[in-house]
Amino acid sequence: MRYFTPGPVHHRLGLVCLGVGMQHGALPPVGPRTLDHHVAVVVSGGRGWYVDPRDPEGARQEVVAPALLWIVPGVPHHFGADSREGWDESFVDFTGSAVTAYTELGCIEPGRPLVPLTDADPARAAIARVARAARPGNPLLEVEAAAAVHELLVALRRARADTTADGAPVLEALARDAFLPLSVADHAARHGMTPAELRAAVRRSAGCSPKDYLLGIRLGRAKELLAGTQLPVSTVARRVGYDDPAYFSRLFTRRVGTPPIHFRATQSRKVPGGYASRVPDPDHPPTIPCSRLSG
Repeated sequence: MRYFTPGPVHHRLGLVCLGVGMQHGALPPVGPRTLDHHVAVVVSGGRGWYVDPRDPEGARQEVVAPALLWIVPGVPHHFGADSREGWDESFVDFTGSAVTAYTELGCIEPGRPLVPLTDADPARAAIARVARAARPGNPLLEVEAAAAVHELLVALRRARADTTADGAPVLEALARDAFLPLSVADHAARHGMTPAELRAAVRRSAGCSPKDYLLGIRLGRAKELLAGTQLPVSTVARRVGYDDPAYFSRLFTRRVGTPPIHFRATQSRKVPGGYASRVPDPDHPPTIPCSRLSG
């Protein structure tokens, strides 16, 4: 276990890591206790128990790996590994102003202390990066640790067992149909859902409303077309699902902070042959052969 004391400038990063630990076996119970910061406890192997503070009878709930225990400020918690089998746990203590945004996006669930996971490896890898950053004399300790906490919250959100099965297909379908002139009610009907059910599914999976999710995809594509082509703004608007170019320009300006024509002026580059419409594989990006460089 390692503990850190970030300075004021580190707190301006939004998230700071206060401690990290990786341990296994028949560990002693934790609590009952109350902390003033957040802790994400990732159980990657074995089993144990957790006492939900909302349970007036204090009954123990079984914890079976892979699972996540959320410890939130001001809420008592009490948990432990199985006395015979034990468990493998890794944890990160953190705090910061960005916690509010991550909570709104559904990456932190204060009211849900025990969360089943589909896979603990990505989260455990992020915690291991914090542990490696804690090497003696590392001048970037706090910055590296903060970056890993951001990564951890994303990994935990992606690994939640309750959304992986049905959340991704809904989002994939919305992304596929994002440029069609469909209302939220129309999208819901295409999935055999009510608008309220669609809103709940998207909120649970993406941390935002269907309207905002679709808007993000539309404006992202609009930026690509503005920067990579010479298409008129009216054509760009229609390509991303807006029949009214004036409305598109107002919406773009309000959300991006600059009109479409100004965005194009600052981002546009003329590329021989034009921009590719297919996004390259990040694991195998296109490169210039060495033979072309050696001449």
